[in-house]
Amino acid sequence: MRDLRKTSIRRPSLLHLLCAAAIFSLFLFATQTSFSGGNRQITKINRPDVQILSDFQSSVQQCVANRGLGLTAQIIDHCNLILKFPEGTNSTWYNEQFKIFEPLEYKYDVCEAILLWEQYRNMTTVLTREYLDARPDGWLEYAPKRIAQLGTEKCYNRTFCEEHLNMLLPAKPPFHPRQFRTCAVVGNSGDLLKTEFGKEIDSHDAVIRDNEALVNEKYAKYVGLKRDFRLVVRGAARNMITILNGSDDEVLIIKSLTHRDFNVMIKRIQNPVYLFQGIVLRRGAKGTGMKSIELALSMCDIVDIYGFTVDPGYTEWTRYFSTPRKGHNPLQGRAYYQLLECLGVIRIHSPMRAQRKHDWSDIPSRETIGRAHAAAVRLKKNQAGEAGDLGQFRNCKVWGHAGPYGSGPVSGSPDMSDVRKNSNYSKWEVMPFEKLRKAAQNHFAQMEGVSIYKMDGNKLDDLVCVKHTMKSEV
Repeated sequence: MRDLRKTSIRRPSLLHLLCAAAIFSLFLFATQTSFSGGNRQITKINRPDVQILSDFQSSVQQCVANRGLGLTAQIIDHCNLILKFPEGTNSTWYNEQFKIFEPLEYKYDVCEAILLWEQYRNMTTVLTREYLDARPDGWLEYAPKRIAQLGTEKCYNRTFCEEHLNMLLPAKPPFHPRQFRTCAVVGNSGDLLKTEFGKEIDSHDAVIRDNEALVNEKYAKYVGLKRDFRLVVRGAARNMITILNGSDDEVLIIKSLTHRDFNVMIKRIQNPVYLFQGIVLRRGAKGTGMKSIELALSMCDIVDIYGFTVDPGYTEWTRYFSTPRKGHNPLQGRAYYQLLECLGVIRIHSPMRAQRKHDWSDIPSRETIGRAHAAAVRLKKNQAGEAGDLGQFRNCKVWGHAGPYGSGPVSGSPDMSDVRKNSNYSKWEVMPFEKLRKAAQNHFAQMEGVSIYKMDGNKLDDLVCVKHTMKSEV
């Protein structure tokens, strides 16, 4: 009787185990059947791309070793690496928010960086009317964010917002990708006084400067005299008349917000004035200089930077023309700029690099960068489960349509001064298409007449794309 009870107890337990094993086997078989084809395809596609990106990482690592002045790159995988400063590097910047000194290591996703910065080569970085028209919330919610002291979070009255923005709102992009071959972005570091870069800076097709940086004979041999673009923060924009004195053609681009007082000043000057339209680089370098690089890359084939904090031993913030204000973390900036140079985004010039010949052979070539970019695109599509070739407009989240190149109203207002009315402030807006550099014309045709803008933050997929009517379609 006792044995019978034991047998009856064991039998259900054994049956349960057998059933569980059978169910698990069926589940495993079904799972493998469902995904084996997809996994084989992804593996087949990804392996060559992973190899391309791994080879590219090695090129970046070697570039950092050659050009980083002590920086080294530790590869984590085909996308991620860490830039490291040598032991003993003096970290003097204290982060009040996190209560720590500036770290000596910075991790970067190179795949995301390639996608972001190669995207910038095809973008517009000036706020336009067509951008606000295309965004579903353009005039209602986004426009008021660009107007200081508006007193409202939304523009229920579009005319009210237009009155604040008309002075610096072109209908269409005044500047285009590939418009210039070479551009110099000149920062404000006191290091500029250590090397006479003036003539070299002025030899560029366009020169971009920041905020109140002085340009005169006193500093000419160090920073040059050429003045084409100036990116300014809101505080510096209050002094725009003084800043722009002596250069009626210099384009002033306000980094963040406009202000009703700015409009009063703009009505009195001859210079073109616009608002910057860019992104937030949370893990990159900080400050106006970084935005100037964004601006330059959207217009120029080659971007050379001068006067940035890029040499070892930098322990205090300096400016070449005045007493400095509180600066940005130099190690974070130096690491990110070095990464950008080794991604082919910029070329760095500094006192410690001035003795070198201009040999850029250890920077990955455009062909190599192009292969890595294509591999990063395919890898991202696979990870997102996307199939097929979505083309060059794959990241367009919002579409708009506009008339032919050169159509639409120019920036301005009826109550401008005679000085501004009779000036050439709108020359970039009304420039005939045929006057653009040939490379810019070809790029416009290649992009099928589409202007691309960043929408929000630094998301790769948030683009506003505006299709212009091509001449062949008129």
